[in-house]
Amino acid sequence: MTEFRPFDEKGNMIRTGRTCTCSQGVVSAGRAEAAEIGHDILAQGGNAVDAAVAVAFALGVCEPNASGIGGGGFMLLRNGKTGDSVFLDFRENAPAAATPDMYTPAEPGSNYDKDMGNVYSSKASGVPGDVAGLLYALEHYGTMKPEQVISPAAALAREGFVVTPLLHQDIREHQEQLKKYGDGWKIYLNDGKPWPVGSMLKNPDLADTLDKVAKGGKAVFYEGEIADRIMDLIAKDGGILTRDDLKSFKVRVLEPVRASYRGYELLSSPPPSSGGVHIAQILNVLENFDVASMKPDSAEYLHLLSEVFKICYADRSAYMGDPNFVPVPLEGLLSKEYAKELAERIDMTKAHKPAEGNPFKHESISTTHFSIADSDGNLVAVTRTINHFFGSCAVPEGTGFLLNDEMEDFTLDPSSANAVAGGKIPLSCMSPTILMKDGKPFAVLGSPGGTRIISSVVQVIVNLIDFGMNLEDAVGAPRIGDDQTDLIIYESRIPEETISKLEEMGHPTYGYDDWNRIMGSVNSCMILPDGTFQGVADPRRDGLAVGL
Repeated sequence: MTEFRPFDEKGNMIRTGRTCTCSQGVVSAGRAEAAEIGHDILAQGGNAVDAAVAVAFALGVCEPNASGIGGGGFMLLRNGKTGDSVFLDFRENAPAAATPDMYTPAEPGSNYDKDMGNVYSSKASGVPGDVAGLLYALEHYGTMKPEQVISPAAALAREGFVVTPLLHQDIREHQEQLKKYGDGWKIYLNDGKPWPVGSMLKNPDLADTLDKVAKGGKAVFYEGEIADRIMDLIAKDGGILTRDDLKSFKVRVLEPVRASYRGYELLSSPPPSSGGVHIAQILNVLENFDVASMKPDSAEYLHLLSEVFKICYADRSAYMGDPNFVPVPLEGLLSKEYAKELAERIDMTKAHKPAEGNPFKHESISTTHFSIADSDGNLVAVTRTINHFFGSCAVPEGTGFLLNDEMEDFTLDPSSANAVAGGKIPLSCMSPTILMKDGKPFAVLGSPGGTRIISSVVQVIVNLIDFGMNLEDAVGAPRIGDDQTDLIIYESRIPEETISKLEEMGHPTYGYDDWNRIMGSVNSCMILPDGTFQGVADPRRDGLAVGL
């Protein structure tokens, strides 16, 4: 296992050493242990999908604050031989008994239940889709058996993984909830306190659970022994998830969103994710401006980004939801003509006020993303989540995994396109994305970060295409965020002079530290003109890129 640690002996994050260049394939993931496991699968002759499934199960072990088998996600994959692309949606959906009035807002306009029942406890959990989605991908697009790709994750859980400063921080901030719901305290607390930075955390219950999934497949999780443990916790905790909800979960196979930007083809997530649609919409608007003539850290460029973000996030708020429940004007949102109309609304000398209200402003910054490319031209981008850090903080007894709190991703406004409904998938910004140039793979990317997933991915794409940066610089460049809050948040590496000019133009601003995970974690890979691969893990979190 890798000796790489993303922090020094004082517990400070190390921002370098996250990049690799290689010839046979690359894995860029949110934890070094998971990236190494993906590398080993490729080295054993597995393809990018085999490696992706192995990485996903491993991340659920060593990055439990961000994903796991109690959650769900999206996978975008491209077949190198046929050129075909497919999008797998295994996002959690609401239990059948869910209703718009099942939670009481803490205050008018709030997205939180007054007792936080849509955040903590099993009442917050949607139907987990992770196991179904990963095993579906392996069966239909992989080459290996479940035991081959799951056993490394089980071994990691049994042998242990290092507690990083970020993981320690998240355990510390959620320790009271982890003590309250199920078995979480047994795993993440040592003598009642968070495991210290640098210690080895073991999860033997999760190792046993993964062994059972490797042998028993989907059925053991959704209908068998693991389902029994989930239902025991639901019954004890007063949740509404049922055995029928678990048994009836289905993976959805969709067409990816397709768009273009300055001669590059973009493939990304379709509804019920809003991510791919609004990444494409933002890029469509930016095409109406000579971005390449601007400087990446200039007030001119960051003002333009802010204005475009606000306009497109307003459309997200108004129109996006699960298309099986509400009409989504997909063609219009992706229209170049509509983007031109939006561009004409932008005043390059001053900020405009955003549309009123944003029912999705409370989305978590948690989630994880990884990207993989192999020597056969297969590309895989995967974004997975349990929503907030540590999800609902509820661990079914003896299983070692956390249930999600995806019910918080619905708005509590019953008139919203994203209102709670039985069987409905909550809106998401998750945006696994592939870029192509002249029919050939160019880059694979995506990010965690709630609403800032969209803006983070856009900024990396613009850095690559308009500003001609290499992948490491494109990922490492300082970022801003702006949705509908009329506030530019920024990393403090952006010059003070630029921020002062933005404020003069009418932008309220708020600065974070130089590197902040609220701005996402764009773990990505790029296929260079000579056919070699470059992988970059975002230095804002714990990741590493490993090549073959």
